[in-house]
Amino acid sequence: MERVVKFLKDAEIYYLATCEGDQPRVRPFGTAHVFEGKLYIQTGKVKDVSKQIMANPKVEICAFKGGEWIRVAGELVEDDRLEARESMLEAYPSLKRMYAADDGNTQVFYFRNATATISAFTHGPEVIQF
Repeated sequence: MERVVKFLKDAEIYYLATCEGDQPRVRPFGTAHVFEGKLYIQTGKVKDVSKQIMANPKVEICAFKGGEWIRVAGELVEDDRLEARESMLEAYPSLKRMYAADDGNTQVFYFRNATATISAFTHGPEVIQF
């Protein structure tokens, strides 16, 4: 999983795909944080993306850097513990301008049953399950 997190952090921006009914929705994200050995992302409960994840936790993210791309498919599980939200905000201090761990809006999810595939035109896929 370290390779996955490094790729996402180095890319800085990845795109998260969710579903809203039968319509795919994709938007840029930037949080990729390891807490208690799991890969976490962050959003706000008031956002449509939060509602989409709660309705259907199956998501996929994609990022590109240096001629390679990564796709991570899996299920997102909400972690409603204060310490999980605090850990994310400490890892991304710029989020503190918009979020607080105890604001009732900050939401963190971790990946479960995830498969990451790192690909390029110059080499075969590297598959990482976590």
